[in-house]
Amino acid sequence: MATPLQFRPLLGHHFSSPSPLSRKNTHLFSSSRYATLTHKLVDMAFLCSSGQCCLVVKASAKSGSAGQSQSVKTVRHQPNHGAQTLNPVKKNSTLTTLPKAPPLVETTTTTALSPDLLETVKNVEVISRSEKNAVVPRVSVAGNYTVKGLFRQLVRQLASLPLAIAELFAIAGLSAIGTIIPQGESPEYYFQNYSDGKPVLGFLTWQWVLGLSFDHIYTAPYFLGLLLLLAFSLVACTSSRQLPMVKVARRWSFLKSEKAILQMDVTDTLPCARVEDIGTLLSAQGYEVFARGPSLYAFKGLAGRLAPIGVHAALLLIMAGGTLSAIGGYHGTVMVPQGLDFQLSDALRPMGILSMPADVLNNSVHVDKFYIDYRPTGEVGQFHSDLSIVNLDNQTVFSNSISVNSPLKYKGVTIYQSDWAISAVQVRVDGSEPYNLVMAPLQKGDNKLYGTFLPLGEDGVTKAKGISILARDLQSVVLYDQEGQFVGVRRPGSRKPIQVNNVSIVVDDIIGSTGLELKMDPGVAPVYAGFGGLMLTTVISYLSHSQVWALQEGTSLVVGGKSNRARFEFEKELNEILDCVPEIRTKKQRGDFSSTETATQKQ
Repeated sequence: MATPLQFRPLLGHHFSSPSPLSRKNTHLFSSSRYATLTHKLVDMAFLCSSGQCCLVVKASAKSGSAGQSQSVKTVRHQPNHGAQTLNPVKKNSTLTTLPKAPPLVETTTTTALSPDLLETVKNVEVISRSEKNAVVPRVSVAGNYTVKGLFRQLVRQLASLPLAIAELFAIAGLSAIGTIIPQGESPEYYFQNYSDGKPVLGFLTWQWVLGLSFDHIYTAPYFLGLLLLLAFSLVACTSSRQLPMVKVARRWSFLKSEKAILQMDVTDTLPCARVEDIGTLLSAQGYEVFARGPSLYAFKGLAGRLAPIGVHAALLLIMAGGTLSAIGGYHGTVMVPQGLDFQLSDALRPMGILSMPADVLNNSVHVDKFYIDYRPTGEVGQFHSDLSIVNLDNQTVFSNSISVNSPLKYKGVTIYQSDWAISAVQVRVDGSEPYNLVMAPLQKGDNKLYGTFLPLGEDGVTKAKGISILARDLQSVVLYDQEGQFVGVRRPGSRKPIQVNNVSIVVDDIIGSTGLELKMDPGVAPVYAGFGGLMLTTVISYLSHSQVWALQEGTSLVVGGKSNRARFEFEKELNEILDCVPEIRTKKQRGDFSSTETATQKQ
């Protein structure tokens, strides 16, 4: 890029007689007559090359009467190699900023305007290396610098710690609301449970819940937007802070002055020691040692510097997996009676714009059997479903028994055991063929209660007169007559009849329904990988990054070091290493030792 030139033109210097400069360079004046010059046009352009400046002047004038005084404006330029700025110039002058000029070729043309006035034009051509005229375009870079400055400012704001903390608090608050309010229920559920008379948290009624999308908060645009903003903050922090720190930590920085080493956190000076010995001891303690002449540099625990980057990457992976689950998966719930089947494409509904259709959705699921395990107290302990995956050719391609916390997984589809119900009771009346009476839920929750009605004759149908059958589980039913009086209890399959209002009833079976939750979640693998990486990098981040410098100054060895964490342990370790450095003997010490030894032998 061309460097702007600095010009300091000095205008308005008057003189009354022809100067040597004007006679030598411009020839605008005769020695016999004085002329009054009326200045019409001055075009100036300055070219600077190798500290020398050239001037182009084009002047036209009219001659005046003799004997009058003359006034001429000259232009002087002194090169300035300091600050590169442009000073203001006169009205009819034009300055053009040019790059560093190539070699110049000058030509001079003289034209007679009158007998006493000549016009001299000095032409300066810029010759390129190929000996052709070069046209140097003008370059403007202010716009690029503005865009770069705005981008850096944006990155700096996104990498702000207060902004990241605010984002985390907002996400945590919305997640807490999503935990308190059940997600994905029907509007009728919120009408009943969050009416004006019983708002959640004291003020959240169904209007707030549905209006603010609290019924599906994890797929709401504002929640996904917060995740995206937090992701940008993590990327900005990693690129502007963590990566530069790692680059600095990886450099072999030899210190060549005693003053610089003594500014470290832990310092010491060994009067008689060698840099090679301390390098050997540091290497034995796991340090990476580098030496150049009298200088030494060693470090260990560089992984501790890399760990924050891994933590950020793991968090990004978790958020990416969560977002993919929210807008790229399938979800559905069904309640299927034993012996029936359902189509996967009917049970699973897409969650967002990234939900892609799959061939596995063309299969169906058949409920082979549903049964419940009971505790000794008679309470429900565990419930199971035997399921089969059937393809379009009506062939069973996969079978498995599921229970709570033990799902079925097939080609990305996961089927969980989530609930159970009673769909029908199978009875025989007065020796007839068995038939099913549909059971309706009378009470939900942990204490389930289901019931059905067996009308007695035509009057029973029209006047709702008949036998009531109630059941709380699949173990037994309770029968009441048409007056509502308790008659008795029967277990299914006992084949023992019971008389109710002169009607013989045999309970053959209680047919249960299995409640299944189905998911196709492409974000599960990224989320699990992210959590695994987060735990690993969190542990690695506690590793200390320790650095040691040493400089040989004659027989003395100056040692200093620092660590980003666990400084007390680092100081203790370095002192132990310095205590093990062997002491070297100078010539004087060796001579004194030899004299002492000789004297001892003589004695």
